[in-house]
Amino acid sequence: MKYVDEFRDPAAARSIAARIADEVDPTRSYAFMEFCGGHTHALCRFGLEDLLPPNIRMVHGPGCPVCVLPVGRLDLAVELVTTRPEVILATYGDMMRVPGTGGVSLLTAKARGGDVRMIYSTAQAVELARDNPDREVVLFAIGFETTTPPTAAAVKAAAAGGLKNFSILCNHVLTPAAIDAIMTTGSAESRARLDGFVGPGHVSTIIGAEAYEAPARKWDKPIVISGFEPNDLLNAIHLLVRQTNKGEAQVENAFARAVRPGGNAAAQALCDEVFALRDAFEWRGLGTIPESALKLAPAYEGFDAEVKFDLQYASRPDHKACACGEILRGEKTPAQCAVFETACAPEHPLGSCMVSPEGACAAYYLYGRFRGVAPRLAAAE
Repeated sequence: MKYVDEFRDPAAARSIAARIADEVDPTRSYAFMEFCGGHTHALCRFGLEDLLPPNIRMVHGPGCPVCVLPVGRLDLAVELVTTRPEVILATYGDMMRVPGTGGVSLLTAKARGGDVRMIYSTAQAVELARDNPDREVVLFAIGFETTTPPTAAAVKAAAAGGLKNFSILCNHVLTPAAIDAIMTTGSAESRARLDGFVGPGHVSTIIGAEAYEAPARKWDKPIVISGFEPNDLLNAIHLLVRQTNKGEAQVENAFARAVRPGGNAAAQALCDEVFALRDAFEWRGLGTIPESALKLAPAYEGFDAEVKFDLQYASRPDHKACACGEILRGEKTPAQCAVFETACAPEHPLGSCMVSPEGACAAYYLYGRFRGVAPRLAAAE
């Protein structure tokens, strides 16, 4: 096979790995958390940890918005679509199979008669509202900062089109606040062992590298923003090792081909117009985090499904056997969960980390790297 992409060049990967090996201090251990589930999947798919010295440990973090969505937020959507026959709930495919209370998912709700439609873009949800004027269309809006601008654009389009039958159930969350939560949630021992973070790539194209300056200073931890190719990640790990050895805590942008210091100003302005900060929001595994999520701004409150349908949020526990919370905090790996690959598998998941295409449990299962079996490469491709 001929490699034409420099970011997947095996010779370059071995060269970066050799530099990492030369610079690590053999007398100490290193622990770096990759925040994004896309990075977790890349680590597993390409076997990157096999190239690292044994005293470097990669810790899997919050992963993706599907993983960190608490059960209670999903239950709101299930309740809405099963008790209000006039409602069409539009959702992305990765939310369909996430189990809520009692194992009831949106797919279950659909089987029980709820009108749940899978969409590929927020524009499709607006189109549903336009095509069904006698129904109420609710977009189950979810995502980190990457998918927030398309939701904002959908709300503005609905407003411009006078679509009073369109609203959103807003679950957009903010990544810098989650870093603060990681450093204040869970055991002090697990937090102290973290030497730095691999910053999310796609999110950073929106909010920019400068958004991580405050948490880097606050927690005295280096943050290196990375792309998703193998050599992107190896380069980010190399930079984290170098900073750790020097005792530095800087934000470095190792994904400069896509991420600018200030991010995408137009996308930020759109989101600032349509959304406002929530006082607090519950995250799976991380608890309730102040100012960590968005709601609609007063000018667009008429499109807020929680207000429109008087939805009352209640916190609900995860499945008692599921270790998703500890995995999202970096305290356990999926292989350390008692039900991994037995009671919990993609065919019958107990938690969101096994369902989401960016979940750590899904990565471990899909690529088989920690179970002593051949990776499921056919499925991965």
